[in-house]
Amino acid sequence: MKKFIDKLENERALPRDELVSLITAELPDEDLSYLFARADYVRKRVFGAGVYMRGLIEFTNYCKNDCLYCGIRRSNAAAARYRLTKDEILACCEDGFRLGFRTFVLQGGEDPFFNDDLTADIIAAIKKAFPDCALTLSIGEKNRETYAAFRKAGADRYLLRHETANDEHYAKLHPESMRLSERKQCLYDLKELGFQTGCGFMAGSPFQTPDCIADDLEFIRRLRPHMVGIGPFIPHSETPFARDKTYSNREKLTLTLKLIAITRLILPDALLPSTTALGTLDGKGRELGVKAGANVVMPNLSPVSVRKKYALYDNKICTGEEAAECVGCMSNRMKSAGYETTISRGDHPDALKTPAMMT
Repeated sequence: MKKFIDKLENERALPRDELVSLITAELPDEDLSYLFARADYVRKRVFGAGVYMRGLIEFTNYCKNDCLYCGIRRSNAAAARYRLTKDEILACCEDGFRLGFRTFVLQGGEDPFFNDDLTADIIAAIKKAFPDCALTLSIGEKNRETYAAFRKAGADRYLLRHETANDEHYAKLHPESMRLSERKQCLYDLKELGFQTGCGFMAGSPFQTPDCIADDLEFIRRLRPHMVGIGPFIPHSETPFARDKTYSNREKLTLTLKLIAITRLILPDALLPSTTALGTLDGKGRELGVKAGANVVMPNLSPVSVRKKYALYDNKICTGEEAAECVGCMSNRMKSAGYETTISRGDHPDALKTPAMMT
């Protein structure tokens, strides 16, 4: 498989059959280590050994959608719902700014309470109070006009995980009211409006096949997003997939790390998070993600009182730590892996450009 890895690094693409082979192969430790080493080399060539830290604020766990895999889905009557106020959100930013953060990530379910005007007002307030900070939104599908209003209010980035680029697979994970074509259009709109745009998908989700994953990687290559979030699927006990055993935890860990590395070789200058879900799956998961080519981690700035309530999956880690503890823990973890955390805006290298889509 080393020849495929070398070819991917040099050409940033593989023919479909070779890509599927690389995804499906149970790589021997030597080849797996080689893949991670090449991805790490490419990441360091572009970004050095720094790992960007983003301050995550999970401000609402209400959601109008009913995605079958998600713990905050509309049908989960057991969820303890909450919403942060504008002042509470600004207080989280203040805590983060004091700790040195220069990027905040507002993440929540698709909550109708936060209408366009209220959301734009919150965006503007954050940017007024912290003008040298970047603001990322992760609040789901909106129409183009809404995205334009958020951009005008000051939002810099937008993360919208597509979850799967295969229509048949998408239909098995989402209610009939949701369409993959609409989600993709949102991503195209975001790029055209000048957002640093992020997509992403789950590794090891129910019904996922190697061809589904190949579709994801080929979509990412065409879209050329600035950010790609790839995390393992972890079931939530109050969803239809609560007992899913499609992949073992070890298989999901290896698959996620492999896909982070492959994505790094396809998009050398992408911002790739090593996710909380990866750390939940394995105690050293976030460190392993960075070693496989990731270069972003996101300590939680949300009030401790709500962290357990934002449960997209079971057994989420870091739900009881204060923000400062999260930062200190993350810094120490990255140092132990041979990297240095960088608390800065951490923009994509092409942030001031709008790259043309690849064919």
